[in-house]
Amino acid sequence: MTNWCVITGGPSSGKTTTVNLLRDRGFSTTIEHARHYIDLRRIGGETVDEIRARQREFQRGVLEMQLKQEAALDPDQVVFLDRAIPDSLAYYRFLDLEPDPRLLQALKTVSYKKTFLLDLLPLESDYARTEDQADQQTIHRLLTEVYTSLPTPVIRVPVLSPDDRADFIVSSL
Repeated sequence: MTNWCVITGGPSSGKTTTVNLLRDRGFSTTIEHARHYIDLRRIGGETVDEIRARQREFQRGVLEMQLKQEAALDPDQVVFLDRAIPDSLAYYRFLDLEPDPRLLQALKTVSYKKTFLLDLLPLESDYARTEDQADQQTIHRLLTEVYTSLPTPVIRVPVLSPDDRADFIVSSL
C-alpha cells in the first residue's frame, strides 16, 4: 500500500482548495489533471467547447497524465492527490464511454492509504467546469460507488470551512 491519500468529490466540492491548504501546511500534493489538460489545450488555441466536444480524447488525456503522475510518486511519501486514477472510471461511466483498457488495468493495482470524499458545496461554474447541478450530483454518486468498491478506506468529509476541512483530514490520517 502507498501512503497516498486521495482528495475527491463531485465538481465544486472544494477539492483543489483543500489540497492547496494541505500544501500550504507542508504536505506534498498533486494537481488536478482535468483542469491542467484543459489549460494546456487552451494555450494551444483550442476552446473549452472544442476540448469537451471530444470527450473520449479528453478522458484519455487526463488518464495518461494521472497514470504518469502516480507512477512517478514515491509510495512511501505521504502525498495528497487532487483526484486519482479511479476518478477516471467515474467520469467514463458518467459520459457512458467504454473505459480505456489502461484504466481497467491500473484499477487492479491502485493502492491508496485513504480516500477523502468531500461533501458537495454549491455549484460554482467557471471556464473549465461545464457541469450543472444534476451532473454534479451524478458524478459525486459515481465517485462514491467507484471508491467504495476499492479496498481503500473512504472517509466522508462534511461541509465545513476550508481550514476545518483540512484539519479534519489531517486529524484522520
